[in-house]
Amino acid sequence: MTPRAEPTLIAHAAPPHPRGVVLVLPGGKVFSTKKSRPWQLANLRMADFARRIARDDRSVAVYRVRYRRRGWNAPPREALRDAQWALDRIRTLHPAAPLVLVGHSMGGRVAAHLATGDGVVAVAALAPWWPDNDSAGIPEHCRLLVIHGDNDTWTDPAASRRQVARCRSRGMDATWASVRGGHFMATDAAVWHDGTCAFIRRSVDGAEKAPPQQG
Repeated sequence: MTPRAEPTLIAHAAPPHPRGVVLVLPGGKVFSTKKSRPWQLANLRMADFARRIARDDRSVAVYRVRYRRRGWNAPPREALRDAQWALDRIRTLHPAAPLVLVGHSMGGRVAAHLATGDGVVAVAALAPWWPDNDSAGIPEHCRLLVIHGDNDTWTDPAASRRQVARCRSRGMDATWASVRGGHFMATDAAVWHDGTCAFIRRSVDGAEKAPPQQG
């Protein structure tokens, strides 16, 4: 079945002059060529998350990508390619605003690889799927938050904790937080939402005060 020609970029909040922009990246599968549909749980889960972020701070623009296919699909890493397309669109709309990436599961892997993009100041990785030390590519100037359920059997909280420690060792502002429950953020959902929203506020505030990065 032929996928859509382009991914879909959904605007949950688009103030005319946002002080920051959030790109929400849903999870997916290691490999799947099936189309990504709006009603699939990975998309519904992060649609709710994006709406909560938008309600928390109305001065921030919030966008969410829907990939063309459901899988990471390496090579050619289709989910990452779709997210890069979304990032390029956002940069056209908001060229100067600091950007925070929020990704769940596979979306956390996408975020880690997308973090070198222009204007990205922070990554919030929620129960990230990082099988290949993926956090190593996040630039040192980026803030990093990882939240992981203590009973996650889909992705490895111990591995994400080790990777956060390695990020701190190279000078990053990196935090790892454990919460009750498993992979899908259903237990203590408010802890996931509130922690992420607070991190976004801190990251955007910090970007407003920080000197520009030297190229």
